[in-house]
Amino acid sequence: MKYYLSHPLSWPHLPEGFGRDHDSAWTWLPNTLYDPEKGRALYEESLTTLALADELGYDGVCLGEHHQTAYSLTPSPNLLAAALTQRTKRCRLAVIHCGLSLDQPPLRLAEEVALLDALSGGRLDVGLGVAGGPEYWSSQANPTHARERFREGLDLALAAWTRPGPFTWTGKHYFYRYVNPWPTPVQKPHPPVWIAGDGSPEMAEVAAQGRFVYVGSPYLPLDSAEREFGRFREACQKAGTTASPGQLAWTVPIHVAETDRQAREEFEPHLWYLVKNLLKGKATSPPGARSPHSALASLRNRGESLAEKRTWDEVERGGYVIVGGAATVRQKLDECRKRLGCGVVLAGCPARKGMELLAREVLPHVRDA
Repeated sequence: MKYYLSHPLSWPHLPEGFGRDHDSAWTWLPNTLYDPEKGRALYEESLTTLALADELGYDGVCLGEHHQTAYSLTPSPNLLAAALTQRTKRCRLAVIHCGLSLDQPPLRLAEEVALLDALSGGRLDVGLGVAGGPEYWSSQANPTHARERFREGLDLALAAWTRPGPFTWTGKHYFYRYVNPWPTPVQKPHPPVWIAGDGSPEMAEVAAQGRFVYVGSPYLPLDSAEREFGRFREACQKAGTTASPGQLAWTVPIHVAETDRQAREEFEPHLWYLVKNLLKGKATSPPGARSPHSALASLRNRGESLAEKRTWDEVERGGYVIVGGAATVRQKLDECRKRLGCGVVLAGCPARKGMELLAREVLPHVRDA
């Protein structure tokens, strides 16, 4: 089992009554609520926390790409990853991009990934996914082309990493007279590729066909995660392969304290800040952003998202989070591992104390499960 620290770099300073006065934390939330000096401090604190994960023995850290939102101040996770290459020595650096379905040139992404792989000494995991609905409003990208652009962009990036250049690329959405990146990745044939799932069969098929790591959708109950991983296993069978535990990555908020009661008391305010503020408006999508299959999956999961929950009992009963003393967290992680069959856990820890206890009191007991 591998454990990565997942850190969204959320904005912690939204005002009281935010949920009453604003209908979304995404896209059109006024940036007058952002304070540059507090933002500078947030970035410094977050980089220090992520670097601490390396010292504590986490297998890696994970960053995602988001735009124009208080949920995650990471419009360019590659810049943060570049800083971390100089602050860490051992852990993997997983960076999940959504730009291939927006407006990021695939060749530029391929070059930056190769550069990060060199700076990190071959410790990069490159994640790729289709952008969430609000990202299309932010970028003005045509959502009806999203999945086509993603598939072609992925194929182009893989070719740039593995085919000797220069060569010409002529596709439906991209044309390059010369594909000839300098540098090329340290890891051969290329850094491990992670595919960020969105609950759709299409993304499961992409991961299965490429034998990539499949990252399950966040903020869904354990039942939904089990179904989603089941669809990925079925896609692997259709592709003539068998999914290994190392190809299944599960995202879950985790908090450890001295006792179960103390853990809940420390964690619950962070949970409701996330639910009532940061996730507000996250599901907003323009027409065409979802495929028919993805839209049907979203309808099936309606009411299951963490954003819809209003009581602690609902959250705990659904398995949305793992919170408790060290013994409780060890037990829950072991039960979830057996149920999901995953080999990678992306642990969202809201507090440095909790991540330290998780590293010292839990991970040594569950890593070799």
